[in-house]
Amino acid sequence: MYEQLVQADRIQETTDIFPYKSEKIFCGILTEDVLMKKVFSIIERVAETNSTVLILGESGTGKELIARAIHNKSGVKGHFVPVNCGAIPDNLLESELFGYEKGAFTGANTSKMGRFSLAENGTIFLDEIGDMSPHLQVKLLRVLQDKVVEPVGGLKPRAINVRVIAATNVDLRNKVKEGKFREDLFYRLQVVPVTLPSLRARGVDIEVLTDFFADKFGRQIGRRPLVFSDEVTSVFRNYNWPGNVRELENLIQRLTILVDGDMVTLEDLPEQLSESKSDNLLGESLPKLPASGADFNALVEEFENDLIQQALERTQGNKKAAAELLRLNRTTLVEKIKKKGLAKSIEVEVIDD
Repeated sequence: MYEQLVQADRIQETTDIFPYKSEKIFCGILTEDVLMKKVFSIIERVAETNSTVLILGESGTGKELIARAIHNKSGVKGHFVPVNCGAIPDNLLESELFGYEKGAFTGANTSKMGRFSLAENGTIFLDEIGDMSPHLQVKLLRVLQDKVVEPVGGLKPRAINVRVIAATNVDLRNKVKEGKFREDLFYRLQVVPVTLPSLRARGVDIEVLTDFFADKFGRQIGRRPLVFSDEVTSVFRNYNWPGNVRELENLIQRLTILVDGDMVTLEDLPEQLSESKSDNLLGESLPKLPASGADFNALVEEFENDLIQQALERTQGNKKAAAELLRLNRTTLVEKIKKKGLAKSIEVEVIDD
């Protein structure tokens, strides 16, 4: 079973390679976004070490891809072994991670290696680490501190050489405050934190990835890549993408299968997107003109300030990325922020990239 798991891992690593080469691609990850390029810079640095990494981000942002990139860039000879801590029942997760000895429990007729041992001289990726029980958190803390694992039913700890990369889409700091996650384990895990931006914060990447997935899935079923009407492109650009890149990929695959012609129109979109076709950057914040009239310049100023604030919040304060979202030159946005004194009123840290 475990040998098949590792072999499947190796196959996945090779089949995820893009069908063409581009300066936009880093370890199989396609982007033109400045926030993602900063993530790549962290990957380059941390890959040269054996430090523990904690990847933070919403579901569907590509946390496992980032973990694989760190593993592949490190050049280690061991396997990349992923474990979804939220998908394995707690009573089984311990034996999955650490293995078990013969006779450890009913049905344990032979000894089994755990996934930490499988990842020897390589990387173990612990996804959804926030779902781990307090009991297993204690055992994982010992692994990180002492570099040993103790199989279920075993009496002698076994030394290991494994890099641990963990990931979560929940706020672990809040879990620590609530007493649901050990503070000492949290700090052991986040030696190097990597925060992934949501798809909606990645500006031009929505169109870049749309075209890529259209080409990918068109090749798979032997048809020409879909093209997208201006209205559809506008909907994609302004949609919230709660499922992030995974949601976009699944949508383009579905459209590739179901759309008859080459052009995708608004009528081809699923309900949750077609209903958003009237949404735009103005959204519900567009002020209504009172019967008594209004100060036009003041309303425009207020609306412009709100848009700039939203863009900076989406991009975690990165001015260049915010400028891309607003289709502005970076220097123009910087001048507006200074002139309006917005940096003091914005709750995120404005980054001078």
